[in-house]
Amino acid sequence: MWRRAVMDSKACQSWRLITTRGAAAGNGKHASTSPSAAAAVNSLLLRSLKEHYLEVSKMNPPPKVNPPSPFTIIKGALDSNGPVLKRTYGKEEISIFVMRLANIIRGEGDDPEDNGINQLFLHVDVSKPGREDSLQFLCGLYPDALGIHSVSMRPKDESSVEVVAPSKYNGPVFQDLDEKMRDAFHSFIEERGVNESLFPFLQAWLYVKDHRNLLRWFKSVGTFITEK
Repeated sequence: MWRRAVMDSKACQSWRLITTRGAAAGNGKHASTSPSAAAAVNSLLLRSLKEHYLEVSKMNPPPKVNPPSPFTIIKGALDSNGPVLKRTYGKEEISIFVMRLANIIRGEGDDPEDNGINQLFLHVDVSKPGREDSLQFLCGLYPDALGIHSVSMRPKDESSVEVVAPSKYNGPVFQDLDEKMRDAFHSFIEERGVNESLFPFLQAWLYVKDHRNLLRWFKSVGTFITEK
């Protein structure tokens, strides 16, 4: 699987300790810092970075998936940490941010067999013209379901990081709300098209973003090492 190959490549990034260094340290000796030794280490690292870069660059991306109508992809979303999708609903504007659920809630989606690809984290922002704040939902998205974790009123210009780790009161614990109110909130976002139908596109989108980020990482580290 394309995603699995990317994760395997990431695993190969953990560089092993050079045993001779450990032995030298044990004998009370200092590791060599000669220019030739440094050049050899740099050459080894650059060769490994290049091999992994070429390996990842040859991987075939997942099939292209379009977002469900009427959502549209926000230009430049792959190269930013901003929203991925947007749509209008009457006078409201709905924006959707996405991350892996395992990156937000420890213990969720960290099964090494699926790498968290079946559990996504959504930040849904519902805004209205003329208001400085917006109604924001933090949700878990799965192939066959969507669950709300929290609902809050937050400033429009607040970043996703601030929404996940807010410095101010973030509203009541969602599960402590009356069942009828919880169902009503689910119906509210469902009516605006926020449901499991978003999963195929957002999953594929995150695969592509991971791929691009990994290639960029290999290249930027290599550039740093080669600069004088």
